[in-house]
Amino acid sequence: MEKIELDKVVHQELIIVGTKAKNKKEIIDQLGQLLEKKGYVTSAEEYIKDVYLREEEGETGIGQGVAIPHGKSSAVKETTVAIAVLDQEIEWETLDGKGVKIVIMFAVKDSDANTTHVLLLQQVAILLANDTFIEAAKNVKSVDALYQLITEFQ
Repeated sequence: MEKIELDKVVHQELIIVGTKAKNKKEIIDQLGQLLEKKGYVTSAEEYIKDVYLREEEGETGIGQGVAIPHGKSSAVKETTVAIAVLDQEIEWETLDGKGVKIVIMFAVKDSDANTTHVLLLQQVAILLANDTFIEAAKNVKSVDALYQLITEFQ
């Protein structure tokens, strides 16, 4: 199984720390707009629609304050992730019934659906299974700090 280097799919320009988003819709919209602005998706609207289609299939709140919404979409030009650390926990459908403070939103190109996407999710899942990582991520104060944490965490 090839290991995907997270720094190939995690880009500093797609990280938001300390967002004031008040709910799931606001943060999904915010990250979708950012992906469009930075040129990773052709249409935030189309991509976000695909994210919500996936949301209907099951909970993306994986517990411990983390949610991983994702959209496989023809609007995605390059498979990547957009990440937000929220100021305040927000409500989300989660496996542990608690709120969410970290949102890691996957944008997956249709053609990558069964390859890169799966490897990406595995890599992120490995990180998210780590309590030390989660605690550190919840408390970062800057984009630089979060980027460093993700790309260097072993």
